[in-house]
Amino acid sequence: RTPLDIAREKAGIVKPGGTLVLGETDPPLQAPFLEHGASRVLERGRDFGVTTNLVAHGGRLISLFTPEARYDDVFLALHGAHQADNAALALAAVEALLDRPLDTDLVTAVLGAARSPGRLEVVGHAPLLLLDGAHNVAGAHALRDALAQAFPASARTLVVGLLREKDPPEMLEALGVADAAHLIVCDAPSPRAHDADTVADAARHLGLPADRVEVIRDVAAAVDRALMVTPADGQIVVTGSLYTVGAARAAHGHPGPSTIPGPG
Repeated sequence: RTPLDIAREKAGIVKPGGTLVLGETDPPLQAPFLEHGASRVLERGRDFGVTTNLVAHGGRLISLFTPEARYDDVFLALHGAHQADNAALALAAVEALLDRPLDTDLVTAVLGAARSPGRLEVVGHAPLLLLDGAHNVAGAHALRDALAQAFPASARTLVVGLLREKDPPEMLEALGVADAAHLIVCDAPSPRAHDADTVADAARHLGLPADRVEVIRDVAAAVDRALMVTPADGQIVVTGSLYTVGAARAAHGHPGPSTIPGPG
């Protein structure tokens, strides 16, 4: 499916006469949302958005604006520059629902305690063990950018399990597999999983040396292997599917919402 197909599908939630808080800024992708007859439209960048978005220890330092107020120098306890946009969208939506600005102390408390299981989630150290359910090319690029911004460069092991709907070479390139010290491919625990050998072959065809590619089909065993081959000052990134991340999260003592898979 194309981004426009996805936009058309998601636009079905917009009801005539309602209020639309629109985070999409690409005009062709905005169009399906604007065609559903919302009586009030708030657009990111025009009516709400982010004016400061800086890396901070454990997250981001951000400043946000909405039609109702400004919220300056707020700590957001999530990694990734895109999470500031998500925070602005959520804040604008709540204010639109309540038809009033929110208390600054409340906004500070909520964003400072924000959690997103399985999304740039750190669950271990020495080596760093990070889970991210990037299950499409855009998500893989966002993950790669966030790693470059928020974490020191070090030897990186990728643990990847994909679904069949994803193109292995495209996903692996977006994840930066060429820069990985080690790639461990597993089977996502889903009937729709890509065969791990197929994904590993794609990595080799992209030029990753065979001695840096390993197939371990079970997700938990793949993460255990990554812990063995990654130096203490290195990084392990488990990604490719929410199914893969959910299984890794449960296996390493973090059961919760991300163990219930989403769409990919």
